[in-house]
Amino acid sequence: QVQLVESGGGLVQPGGSLTLSCLGSGFRFTEYAMMWVRQVSGKELEWVSSVSYGNTMTRYAEFVRGRFTIWRDDAKNTVNLQMNNLATEDTAVYYCALAPDYWSTNYASKGRGTQVTVSS
Repeated sequence: QVQLVESGGGLVQPGGSLTLSCLGSGFRFTEYAMMWVRQVSGKELEWVSSVSYGNTMTRYAEFVRGRFTIWRDDAKNTVNLQMNNLATEDTAVYYCALAPDYWSTNYASKGRGTQVTVSS
């Protein structure tokens, strides 16, 4: 079955950086777009970024554009999210997810998430 395991979360000060990683298994990783979504405590899940299969296209939510970078390593079945200039508003649980459609924010499956806390 589909398994997505995130890692790399933690506590960071405002302005700091973190890199999240997600290992996918149980499906043909190279045939799917992948995405990151996040959930701020008490709020609904929100889409953050997507990368197409083949790593040819990326897109970002407006609130992270210019600060976050998504990429995938198909040789390792991983999708990563480099997060720079983090702000307290970025505090959330971050999930990687399998995206049946690169242009959609809907996902088919997601992992258990990794907590990112931005605080001084």
